[in-house]
Amino acid sequence: MDLDTSVVIVGAGPAGLTLANLLRRSGLNCVVLEKQSRSYVERRQRAGILDHHSASIFEEWGLADQVLAGAPSDTVIEIRVDGVPRYFDVPGLAGGKHSRLLPQQFVVQRLLDAYVDGGGDLRTDASDVTLHGIDGDRPVVTYRDAAGAERRVSCEYVAGCDGHHGVTRQSMPKDAFTTYSYDHGIGWITVLADAPAPRYPLFAVSQHGFAAQFPRGPRASRYYLQRPPSDAVTDWPDHRVWKQLRARLGDPDLPAGPITEKALVEMRSFVVDPMSYGRLHLVGDAAHIITPMGGKGMNLALADADALAKALVAALKDGDGAALRSYSATCLRRTWDYQEFSRWMQEMMHDAGDDTVTGPFRRELARARLDRLFTSPAAATLFATMMAGTN
Repeated sequence: MDLDTSVVIVGAGPAGLTLANLLRRSGLNCVVLEKQSRSYVERRQRAGILDHHSASIFEEWGLADQVLAGAPSDTVIEIRVDGVPRYFDVPGLAGGKHSRLLPQQFVVQRLLDAYVDGGGDLRTDASDVTLHGIDGDRPVVTYRDAAGAERRVSCEYVAGCDGHHGVTRQSMPKDAFTTYSYDHGIGWITVLADAPAPRYPLFAVSQHGFAAQFPRGPRASRYYLQRPPSDAVTDWPDHRVWKQLRARLGDPDLPAGPITEKALVEMRSFVVDPMSYGRLHLVGDAAHIITPMGGKGMNLALADADALAKALVAALKDGDGAALRSYSATCLRRTWDYQEFSRWMQEMMHDAGDDTVTGPFRRELARARLDRLFTSPAAATLFATMMAGTN
C-alpha cells in the first residue's frame, strides 16, 4: 500500500479542489487524483459566476482573500426584448446580496494554488483510476502515475468529483441509484471574442432567437447563441456569428473582434439519486448536470463540496455520521430547486423569441413571464433571489 489517508478525491475541478481545501483547513488528510496535467487543468476554459451562497462558503472557511480577490460584484442585468433594453437590479431586489463575476478557470487556478501551497497532495496525470471496496470499511483506489507505475491509496472515504463522464459514478452498482435525464431540444454555440464587453450582463430575446453577452474582462466578451441541436461548429463561420449577434442583440453597430474560441453547448439535465453508495459520495457534475441558463452548475458543485466537507469532518473528527447519511438528501434539495429555476428561465428566454419550434402561444406565455419580472414586485424578488443564490 503506497499511502493511507482519510479521503481520496477523484477530480481536480471546482468541486474536488474546493473539497480538498476545506478538508485541509479542518485538519483532515486527503489526496486529489486528476487524470489531466496541472497545466491542462489550469487552462481549461469554462464560464462561471459565483453566486452569493458560493461566495459565502469561501468566506466561512477563510478562503475569501485567496479565491474572491478582485472579482467584481454584479449589479444589474439587462434583458433586451426586440432591441428594447430593460434593466433588472438583482442585488437591490435580493437584499443587497449579489454574485461575483469570476470565470471557473480563475476559481480553479486559485484553488489549486491554495491547496498546493498549503502542502496539499495533488497527483496529476493519474490514469486508470479504479475504486475497490467502496461498500466495505476501507476502500482502496488504484491508479497509474505519469511513469506508468501502479499506485494504491487506502482511505476512509472516496469523493467522486470527476464529472459526468468520470469513473466514480460508474463504480456504483447500476441498481443502487436512479437516473433522471432530460434533453431540452435546443443548443447553444458559445463564442469568446476580443470585443468590447457590455456594460451589464446581457440577455436578448428576438424573433431571430436567443442570444447573450457577458464580460470577460474590459476588452473581451463571451457570447451565446441559440442553435438547432443538429448544428456543428462549422455551421457557424465568423461572419454568420456577427450577423446573428447584431440581429438578436438589436444592435446593428455591434463592434466585432477576433474570435478566439467557439464551442457547442448541449442543453441537457441529469440527476442521480442517491448521490452516495457505501463509502463513495458524488460531488458536482458526477451527480448532476444542469443547463447553463442561470449560471448554477459550478455553484451546485461548490454547495455539494461544502456539505460533504462538513459531513466528513463530523464523521471523522467527532464520530457523528448523521450529516454524512443525509448528504445526498441535503444536496438533492438544492439540485432540484436549481434544476426547476434553470428550466423555467430557459423556457422564458427561448420561447419568448423564435417561435418556429414551440409556436406563437408559448411565445406569448413566455413574454408574459418576462413582463411580470418588471411589473410584479413578488415575481421580481423571487427571480432576484434565485439569481443571486440566496434561496
